[in-house]
Amino acid sequence: MELELVLSFLGTSIILALMPGSDNLFVLTESLTKGQKDGIFISLGLSLGVFVHTFAAATGLSIVIQKSTLAFSILKYLGAAYLFYLAFMSFKEQKIDVSLESNSKVEETKLFPLVKKGFLMNVLNPKVSLFFIAFLPQFITSNGYNVTLQMIILGFIFMLQAFLIFSMIAILASKLTKYVNNPKFWKITKWCKIIILSMLGLVLIFSEK
Repeated sequence: MELELVLSFLGTSIILALMPGSDNLFVLTESLTKGQKDGIFISLGLSLGVFVHTFAAATGLSIVIQKSTLAFSILKYLGAAYLFYLAFMSFKEQKIDVSLESNSKVEETKLFPLVKKGFLMNVLNPKVSLFFIAFLPQFITSNGYNVTLQMIILGFIFMLQAFLIFSMIAILASKLTKYVNNPKFWKITKWCKIIILSMLGLVLIFSEK
């Protein structure tokens, strides 16, 4: 693999990760309402989901999704249903003290559900698989490693940079959590999260291949 091509891939990936999208918007709203710890571990889940899509693209599973309307539709509706579920759970959320200074509060936070939430949100979006099957081959060379290995390496690079970018978003957004204790601000951010998740679900439902 050529260094210039890898650096070009990394630069493009960073720009894509910074562009407003479902993943970083979700990290932003979660970090605003619950603090940076939640945002960082959701970022980890989202990034792990990226590797699943990379493996699918590298082994040809994404082609099945691309060719099969049924497979695409099933995954699409499962993803939309999960987004609506997250929106519903956000609606049920009660106002909490999001101060991260309390040790007892940190101990109560369970990490695995946060990682799982981000992972499922990413994996259950078939458009991500289609994106990777279109994006990764542009940075594959005919020399050196075989194509599958090159795609896996590029996917790993994308996963790492996405985790770092999303974690930075989580940390920056969490600096505003002190305002969330204000009932008005908390209510606004809560409903923003509900609206964003619901809109993402609707976009996914009506998306085409």
